[in-house]
Amino acid sequence: MMLAATIDSGATAWVLISAALVAFMTPGLAFFYGGMVRSKNVLGMLMQNFFAMGLISVLWAVAGFSLAFGGSGKYMGNFDFAFMKDLATLDALPGYTGDFALAIPVLAFFAYQMMFAVITPALITGATADRLKFSAYAILIGVWSIVVYPTVAHWVFSPNGWLFQRGALDFAGGAVVHINAGAAALAVVLVLGNRKGWPREAMPPHNLPFVMLGTGILWFGWFGFNAGSALLANGLAAQALVNTHLAAASAMLAWLLVEKLRAGHATTLGAASGAVAGLVAITPCAGFVGGLSPIIIGLVAGVVCYLALTLKTRFNFDDSLDVIAVHLIGGISGALLLGFFADTKVNALGFNGWFNGGGSSLFVDQLVAIAATFAFSFIITWLAAKILDVTIGLRVSQEDELVGLDQSQHAEAAYQ
Repeated sequence: MMLAATIDSGATAWVLISAALVAFMTPGLAFFYGGMVRSKNVLGMLMQNFFAMGLISVLWAVAGFSLAFGGSGKYMGNFDFAFMKDLATLDALPGYTGDFALAIPVLAFFAYQMMFAVITPALITGATADRLKFSAYAILIGVWSIVVYPTVAHWVFSPNGWLFQRGALDFAGGAVVHINAGAAALAVVLVLGNRKGWPREAMPPHNLPFVMLGTGILWFGWFGFNAGSALLANGLAAQALVNTHLAAASAMLAWLLVEKLRAGHATTLGAASGAVAGLVAITPCAGFVGGLSPIIIGLVAGVVCYLALTLKTRFNFDDSLDVIAVHLIGGISGALLLGFFADTKVNALGFNGWFNGGGSSLFVDQLVAIAATFAFSFIITWLAAKILDVTIGLRVSQEDELVGLDQSQHAEAAYQ
């Protein structure tokens, strides 16, 4: 049985609140993406995101959590905690000892990590918008959430994982969430193909107020995403919260400045995209940097992610809502910048980056983590998408695409 003396009630309360904040991010993502698509596809987008909350939560309880945090293997977990076995009475998780011992119930950790598992495959939906068959989507994210996500989570988040033991740092999911989902998104769109008419036809967002609403919810929820990853209600959580906000703010300003200089206008869509780019980039760094570092990281992310928008036209892949530019490139940027700005005065369990006397060691470890995460997620996702494409079909018919996903996939309309 769990000993009450080992549990910090303040930490438990904060992690439970953070789990709720992260859960709220998926509906926020639904509106963020839903506002960007054309009106005939908005319910399809909302449905894909809300559906992830149902399917992935159940799969997490059945096997996902156990595969991510069970066992002592370096490369994958096991089924010790499958079907939530013993979670309510467990006193510790494998590897979580010493400095990494949990001060919260294992069940609280399970709940918190479940919300990460939910939103990660939901991120993919922005890249595949307007043309992905719902049945294929359901199978794809189900397989992905058992094969890909728990494996990468084990590598990076579990103290037994090989990337964790190597010394790679990822405070709240730069690799596990954003690079992982971004690589998967790229793999799926390469199999799926471009939207009918893209890039010749303009396909502007149908509801920018939805986009701004979604951005606000994401920004709010991200405090749980990053500051909650301290797993304690302490100064580190406060540092992560401050870092999160400052990076989002500076990235938004940087994006808007570059957008104004290059396109002539600072747009609401640019403000939303810039803020999210900053939130993505600070995610791996949030509990390892301090001072003005988050502002610098945000500024770099705002510029780099904006410039990365040109990748899809240069290489002719239709990333509908810029998941690759914002999440993949933003996640890579944050992970690499951590190799420069990490500071053990902020978190003694981390390592110093290049600018704080740590040399190139952490930067190299970050490169390895990026490469391993990208390669594994891309290859497995491409194979899964290809198998679905040649069996049940990955994409809706041309007629269904013209009609829109709302009617063709769900027999509904958002607007009468």
